Amino acid sequence: MVFNTKKNFLIQSKKFSAAEILNQVQRFTEEIDYFRNMKTNQPTYKSLSLVLVLLFSLSLLQCKTKTETTVASSSPKLQLSLAQWSIHQALENGTLKAEDFASIAKNDFGINAVEYVNSFYKDHATDKEFWQNMRSKADDLGVKSLLIMVDAEGDLGNPNAEERKQAVENHFKWVDAASILGCHSIRINAFGEGSKEEVKAAMVDALTQLCTYAKSKNINVLIENHGLYSSDGKWVAEIMKQVNMPNCGTLPDFGNWCLTAKWGSTQDGTCESAYDFYQGVNDMLPFAKGASAKSYAFNEEGNEEFIDYQKMLEIVKQSGFDGYIGIEYEGSQLSEQEGILATKRLLEKLW
Repeated sequence: MVFNTKKNFLIQSKKFSAAEILNQVQRFTEEIDYFRNMKTNQPTYKSLSLVLVLLFSLSLLQCKTKTETTVASSSPKLQLSLAQWSIHQALENGTLKAEDFASIAKNDFGINAVEYVNSFYKDHATDKEFWQNMRSKADDLGVKSLLIMVDAEGDLGNPNAEERKQAVENHFKWVDAASILGCHSIRINAFGEGSKEEVKAAMVDALTQLCTYAKSKNINVLIENHGLYSSDGKWVAEIMKQVNMPNCGTLPDFGNWCLTAKWGSTQDGTCESAYDFYQGVNDMLPFAKGASAKSYAFNEEGNEEFIDYQKMLEIVKQSGFDGYIGIEYEGSQLSEQEGILATKRLLEKLW
């Protein structure tokens, strides 16, 4: 009876170190041997054995509870990147140069990873030497180039097969640029004119084509929720399941959930219908290879006014996501620099 009880304890305690288990068992065995050799009657021996079994059981349960608490409270290290759109005004008015993006992220914000936007590099799209120089700059600074966000290259969700094929091929040059930069992905948009089912079918076809090309360059292709159908998390998840390719994934954005407007912004209160922010991120996280921490405005305590960051980050942690979270400030309350730093502080505080 005692032997079987010990065996059961050992089976239940697989998570504990071998040294801890052996020490407990040795102590337990010594106690039993001691009382067995005593000149006591059999009922007393049995009673003491039962007490020791109970004490040993409680010690293991306590150890197990502590271990499980430690595991549950642990979370992946916070990894931050800077989305280039956060400084788009300064780039557009010439205050900053797109070629210096890695240096800006590192020296102005203390961020060691970056996410490019293709619109700032249209003239260099196919210039291999330019991208090689950009990579050298980033590498010298110790900055990782993560992805290129690609816009305005045609609708991948176009139901017209020929026009869709052209849109797919328009993205190839950005796959090539991302590969030279050392990125892991490009981000695309899931736009198209047609019914929800028509656009979904078109996106499955387009992504299959594009991911097949991108696979040869070791690049992922990611859908971001960016308004209209793409801000329906379940719709995006269905596309992921149908494409079913390892280099096809998502880039969930904390804030682009407007179902009735292109780009999906919800900050100005004009969106007629929005998908639930938290459900949407949760829908897309199983396929995520990055995440965008959208921010618009902050209160006196430093919390984001439109998005519950604590709730959002808990969803991200619970999913097991361990990639980079890209800071993407889009507000007008603070300057771009102040908004980026406010978002960074909030993420670091809550993570």
